[in-house]
Amino acid sequence: MVGIAICAIKNYNTKGTPTMTRQRMRKVTYSLPEDLLNGVRSVVRKGAAPSYSAFVQRALADGVNRAREAQLAEAFLNASQDPDFLEDVHQTLRDFGNSDDDEGRDR
Repeated sequence: MVGIAICAIKNYNTKGTPTMTRQRMRKVTYSLPEDLLNGVRSVVRKGAAPSYSAFVQRALADGVNRAREAQLAEAFLNASQDPDFLEDVHQTLRDFGNSDDDEGRDR
């Protein structure tokens, strides 16, 4: 059985500002090591999150964000080693390198 609820959760916009959004929630089941579960219970009881679900949701969101950032960093590293990409960047810099100088001439 899958339970569905609507919940307001805190997200962060591109500027890092917290925002509240309503998202559809689904109940899921995961297996966790007992020590990890005890750790979650302990920190939630001490106020780390309003509930177990909120703590796990935040931890999963942080993990997804770290994985996406790692993928982006890998893509940037690959691009920095791609001769065709680097040539495009250098050509763009050459094409637009004097654009600031040109702007001042019309005044």
